[in-house]
Amino acid sequence: MPTEKQPCVYILTSKPFGTLYIGVTSDLVARLWQHREGAVDGFTKRYAVHRLVHFELFDTMELAIKREKQLKNWHRDWKLNLITRENPDWRDLAVGLGFEPMSSDARQAGP
Repeated sequence: MPTEKQPCVYILTSKPFGTLYIGVTSDLVARLWQHREGAVDGFTKRYAVHRLVHFELFDTMELAIKREKQLKNWHRDWKLNLITRENPDWRDLAVGLGFEPMSSDARQAGP
């Protein structure tokens, strides 16, 4: 379970095997709130990429950024395999961090 100011790499998706987003943060809960509320314009808001399906915690932000860059350079299939290995049902892991489950049609992709 992440704590405040815990460096973290995370993967969001629009739906199982859907559009993926990889990010890094020092406060996963706050960052998830921003993504889910559409508080910041950008890719995740535009394409409704709000479901947390994978995250990794690190001791330093330097290590988290290094891992983020590594994951971003991976082939899509490798990313899908990583998620499926750790989270075979593609559950929204944000629910375990205190967020409400997202309905399948809560947010629609598009401008």
